[in-house]
Amino acid sequence: MKHLTCAALSAILLFTGAAQADTVEIYLTDKLDNIQNGYCLDIGGAKGKDANPEKGLQGHTCYSPLGALGVDQIFETEMFSDGTLYMPEFDVCAEVASVDAGTVIDLASCNGSETQSFVFTGEGTITPATATDMCLTLAEDTRFGRSQENQIKNLSLEPCDDHISAYQSWAVRSE
Repeated sequence: MKHLTCAALSAILLFTGAAQADTVEIYLTDKLDNIQNGYCLDIGGAKGKDANPEKGLQGHTCYSPLGALGVDQIFETEMFSDGTLYMPEFDVCAEVASVDAGTVIDLASCNGSETQSFVFTGEGTITPATATDMCLTLAEDTRFGRSQENQIKNLSLEPCDDHISAYQSWAVRSE
């Protein structure tokens, strides 16, 4: 598996002009309380092709260590350099309705709007382009999915803060 911080990947794509799309998962660099594979950005609700993009994004146990990227955790790197978090299996992009603390991360048809533009900054933080002081952040509370091995955390925008960087530092990996 290849591991890169989002900032490193974005810089590589920008400076090399790489146009080839790779599929990756975006995972939290700190495993926090996860008992097996750490947390990945994931579509809420059902697993795999049955996931419902209307449920938005959450943090969920990563599937890749089991051998393959989960379809509801796949992002395409080609659009990272444009600041877009694109999920090709569902043809949707991440977006934020506002940049207020507590705002959830929605998924919608890609339209290139400011609400769908993100910046990969510093040590792997992901922020809305219109509010680079607000980071994609996993919640402290954990709930279980279908089993005790499927751990879930809410995902929202929160002020970027070194004291909670374990909940805000992201990287990508491919198979």
